[in-house]
Amino acid sequence: MKAYVFPGQGAQFPGMGKDLYEKSPLAKELFEKANDILGFRITDIMFDGTEEDLKQTKVTQPAIFLHSVLLAKTLENFQPEMVAGHSLGEFSALVANGALSFEDGLRLVSKRAQAMQKACEIEPSTMAAIVGCDDEIVEEVCAAIDEVVVPANYNCPGQLVISGSIAGIDKACAELTARGAKRALKLVVGGAFHSPLMEPAREELAAAIEATPFSTPVCPIYQNVNAAPTADPAVIKQNLIAQLTAPVKWTQTAKNMIADGATLFTEIGPGKVLQGLIKKVDRNAEVAGVQSFE
Repeated sequence: MKAYVFPGQGAQFPGMGKDLYEKSPLAKELFEKANDILGFRITDIMFDGTEEDLKQTKVTQPAIFLHSVLLAKTLENFQPEMVAGHSLGEFSALVANGALSFEDGLRLVSKRAQAMQKACEIEPSTMAAIVGCDDEIVEEVCAAIDEVVVPANYNCPGQLVISGSIAGIDKACAELTARGAKRALKLVVGGAFHSPLMEPAREELAAAIEATPFSTPVCPIYQNVNAAPTADPAVIKQNLIAQLTAPVKWTQTAKNMIADGATLFTEIGPGKVLQGLIKKVDRNAEVAGVQSFE
């Protein structure tokens, strides 16, 4: 079965999507529509901006969404049988499988980005990648700390990202290093994504998601919060709302897709991160990527 996966924040790069704009009339039309919806020319930042310009959350998330979705729309023989997306990538996956319209997907991504940026300004917070430590040990250490710190991204076996307050992350990194983690590396991110500190953003996004029409998709989506497949619009909405404060269960998602018959994973969008993570989940998995117009 053909599985398509969509990357999240961090995969952006200067010049992303420029070839799509220049070579595909459909992509050009949708890029211009996106400029109108967003109220600023995101294409100028994507095509000619610096890495620093692209790091602004209000730019990063719509940029990755646009790159991924427009690649999928211009891909020949795009017939997904199952999809998944990492964090932000879940919105790209939902447009690609027909659950959301392009316009509604972009509006929700823009709202999500702005709400997350606002939540990050309330209290300083961060994330850290923990490498070479069993998930159970990371969970145990986080639970024992009297600060906000939780598992946020179960990326692959031996790689779990934690999220929380500055003090909580510092304590967890020190304890996990003492417990044998190979690396406990603080990440350069805007805040504690997928943690309780995103509750203000979750509440704001919930209202927008509830007001947005979702359709029955052409194939199931394996969602971040439970790694389980669904094609029920009501379930998809609730899982999407819960995603902002819940961990991304990517390891479990890849395992479940493989168990359900995925024979080829194609990553659509910038970067190759998800291909690498899937190979670490199962080195026999077949992976491919599309990040430029073909």
